[in-house]
This record gives sequence, C-alpha cells and structure tokens, in this order.
Amino acid sequence: MAYALVIGSKNVSSWSLRPWLALVEAGLAFEEILIPLRQPTTKAQILRYSPAGHVPVLIVEAGGGRQAIWDSLAILEFLAETHPAAALWPAQTEARAHARAICAEMHAGFRELREHCSMDLLARRPMPSLPDGVAADVKRIVALWTLSRRRFGGAGNFLFGAFTAADAMYAPVASRFRTYLPDLAPYGDDGTAQAYLEAIFALPGMVRWEEGARHEQCAAA
Repeated sequence: MAYALVIGSKNVSSWSLRPWLALVEAGLAFEEILIPLRQPTTKAQILRYSPAGHVPVLIVEAGGGRQAIWDSLAILEFLAETHPAAALWPAQTEARAHARAICAEMHAGFRELREHCSMDLLARRPMPSLPDGVAADVKRIVALWTLSRRRFGGAGNFLFGAFTAADAMYAPVASRFRTYLPDLAPYGDDGTAQAYLEAIFALPGMVRWEEGARHEQCAAA
C-alpha cells in the first residue's frame, strides 16, 4: 500500500496539517504533493486529485487500484483502521469515545475562532482583546484540553498521554493560539493548556512542518 498526501501551503493550510502530522508521527511513508494556495491555478490543480476541490486528499494505491480519500477526519479514521499499531485512537474505550467527541467538535465547531484567527503559522500578531464569540471558543478549547489531560493524559504530554488523532486535529488550534494569544490565562488556563501547546510544537513533525513553511516563504520571496 502506497500513500500520497495532497496538501496546501504549510503556513496557512490548517486542514492539511492534521493528516500530514498524523502520518509523520505514526512513522508512515508517504509522498507529499504540495499545491500552493491562493494562486490562479490552485483550484484546477486540486481538482486533478479530488472533485471536492479541497485539500487535503490522501491518495491510496493498493492491489492495482487507486482511491482518493478527502477530508482530514476521514483520512485520520482510515489511517487508524489501516494501521492499528500506530495507535491513532486511545486503546481504552472511554478515552477513545472522548477523543472522537472532541475531534468531531473541532471538525464542526469553533467557527468564530476560524473566522477571526485564521492559521498563519509563522506570524506573531497578539490580539489585546477578542470578540465575544472568539473568546467563548478559546475558553471552550482550553477547558477541553484541560479536561482531557486530567482525565486521560496520565504521564504523557498529550491529550491522551501519547500522541493520537486528537492531537493532530488540535495542532492547528495550537498554531492559532501561538500567533494570536500568547497568554491563555485570561481564558481559564491554569498552565495545562500552555504546557500542552508547547508539547505540540516540540513534536518532530511540527518542527518539520514549520521548517517547510519557512522554506515555502523564502522560495516565494
């Protein structure tokens, strides 16, 4: 089985980061196909790989056939099923259910945060105040991180101890917080969320992704 992952520009493509990080942290080999976003040819290039017209897309080649899987969460589910040894979901039933619930909430929610604080990985633009809707999203995410760490984190550094799909789903949120909200204390953080954010950025995969974003910016300059 061979994989190719079609992604967008690393500085801004939050959805691309999620399955890319999972693949890297799981140690799974894949070809990276990078499509620069916000260019005149972007849409046409993406449509070559998926009629949905969005990145990411996982191209799977197996048994002489080829399948395209689009949507970050669908890709993560596929990888978890296909590679159980990667432990992309927690082994314990309650923890696994909780992980899926917070991933679904991330997938469908936090619209105010997305609208006002788009992913801009390399930027540092602290916001002195937030619109009420954004502040509510941030408080909810801080509470989710804190609850997950306390109930399921154990001695590990991530939401469920070891790295899982939940951490892949929330990695772009960590990026947004670093860009716009260097201090999470006003939003209910007792230090747990800040420590988790630092653990995310210490991941080898996140270091590689950020290096890639810097390279892309230099190449475009």
